[in-house]
Amino acid sequence: MRELTSRQREVLNFIRIFTARHGVPPTVREIGEKFRVTPRAAFDHLRALERKGALRRRSSARRTSRALTLVEPVSGPYRPVPILGRIAAGGPLLATEHHEGDLPLAPSALPEGGENVFALRVRGESMIGAHICDGDLVLVRRQDDAQPNDIVVAWLDSESGQGEATVKRFLRQGDLIVLKPENPVMAPIVVNPRERRVQILGKVIGLLRGV
Repeated sequence: MRELTSRQREVLNFIRIFTARHGVPPTVREIGEKFRVTPRAAFDHLRALERKGALRRRSSARRTSRALTLVEPVSGPYRPVPILGRIAAGGPLLATEHHEGDLPLAPSALPEGGENVFALRVRGESMIGAHICDGDLVLVRRQDDAQPNDIVVAWLDSESGQGEATVKRFLRQGDLIVLKPENPVMAPIVVNPRERRVQILGKVIGLLRGV
């Protein structure tokens, strides 16, 4: 299979989950509604996935999205990506990491086969400029460092001692760490690491909408 773009991976993952739940793949309209694009744009994504070998067309089927089937059956090999707790995209949200379930995603649809990947449910609207909306699942690769402009999951010490987690764009301002929202009406979180500990839990590598 040829390398997929991040959006193509999101569409393929959505098709896999939808097919596993409903027994049939989603229609072009359903894909368009989930990703907030026109049916034509959704169809273009399907054609690209077909060209790259991720989907194949049944020879006897009509020219609809349901005619395109997954190359790897949903019942076949997949990596269960754990959904762990919640993450805030607004003010930092107290996050208790607990297993809420698994996403059955094919390793071929994830960077590096999905090693060290987990998912978190987003709450809030501070990252809408990066197309991360309330209720989305972000896919996160575990890592403890970040480059400027990466979108990360960061853990901050809190007065309660339990810690707070948030998803923001990572920046540096001298010795300060800036966790920047993608919403012009919200202020960044500026942290002096000497006064408050900040830990990078991972880098956001994708998202799933409507799951």
